[in-house]
Amino acid sequence: MPWISILVALASAVGIYFLPDYHWWFLAILLLNLLFSLVFSKRYSPGALTICRLLVGALFIFSSFTKGVDPLGTKYKMLDYLSAYHMTWLNNLAMVLAVLMILAEFIVGFCLITKMLPRLAVLGATLLMLFFTFTTLFDALYNMVPDCGCFGTAIKMSNWQTFYKNLVIDTLLIPLIMNNKLLENKLGKGVQWLIAILFALAFLGFELYNYRHLPVVDFMDWKVGKQMSASSNEGTKIYLTYKNKATGEKQEFLSPNYPWNDSVWMSEWEFVQQRMEGGTKFLGFSALDEDDNDVTDLILDTENLLMFTSHDLAKVTEKEWAKVKEITEEAGSRGYYVVWVVANEPEYVEQLREKYDFLYEVYYADALEIKPIVRSNPGLIWLDNGLVKDKWSSTDFKKVLKVL
Repeated sequence: MPWISILVALASAVGIYFLPDYHWWFLAILLLNLLFSLVFSKRYSPGALTICRLLVGALFIFSSFTKGVDPLGTKYKMLDYLSAYHMTWLNNLAMVLAVLMILAEFIVGFCLITKMLPRLAVLGATLLMLFFTFTTLFDALYNMVPDCGCFGTAIKMSNWQTFYKNLVIDTLLIPLIMNNKLLENKLGKGVQWLIAILFALAFLGFELYNYRHLPVVDFMDWKVGKQMSASSNEGTKIYLTYKNKATGEKQEFLSPNYPWNDSVWMSEWEFVQQRMEGGTKFLGFSALDEDDNDVTDLILDTENLLMFTSHDLAKVTEKEWAKVKEITEEAGSRGYYVVWVVANEPEYVEQLREKYDFLYEVYYADALEIKPIVRSNPGLIWLDNGLVKDKWSSTDFKKVLKVL
């Protein structure tokens, strides 16, 4: 009987891909299987428990990797949740919370896979899944955050798909909870703790490396080797919904026709969701000059273009500005065309022009469109007729001139 529940869970995991919206009969199947695993949990054989343990552990490992490779992206998603749940007072801790959450997922998954501290690992998985299941249920019902980012940018799932996925994991986790006394490791507790701590520290180092530099595996559209084309935007419209923080009023805008460069307006409104019409592919980026002329084609049709990006120029340090100036002057002498794409207001950019004495072109785009280009503020991307040749975080600006 337990094997039937496991097979139904696996079949449901496949079925989730084809059911992005609410389906009462599919939800009923998942809930019945969840109940089945609870009622017959004591009948699970050691082999069945091993399969459950390995499957749950593998899912936690995969989830932690896809987020750990891009901790800054997870921070952005954490900020979305803090805003949705009116907990913006924690915004300054969003990066720390993101790193710790990813680390918790990894260590739970690692311990389940290797059977290190198995009872503690099951407890950790239980607490995490309680949190994830109820959070994604609210997301599915009320669309509080349009994309949970459960697998980073590697796999996009609707809110209902995410909730369904968590019910499948819960179904496999329940037998482990009910039979946790059977989970043992012959190694001494001290050895198990030492191994777990060493791997946790190694993964923490992995997260910090990706934060300081760029993701070692880039799941985003603007990855090295990708050909970006403005023609992807043709026939496609993207609509953004924003909500007034004070009144709760919602307004939908056709991008980029909304006041994204008005800092006062942006402080009073928060992003809710986006939808597309008229196509399945969208570049997700459009840049304007100071006169609101679309210059996206210019950017993607230029040879050897270096594009600095920043979703907030106020956070660029004096040291970074000095390195930017050095790169710009040397790259210009080598025949490269240098531009900036920013989300700040033109008036603020003019202030910076006077302060740092720079003359290169500045274009404007939405911060939501800038952040996925380079996971750094500032960041730098090298484009050659739309082909992504290379990318650098501000930490690695010193390497740029060695590559060009």
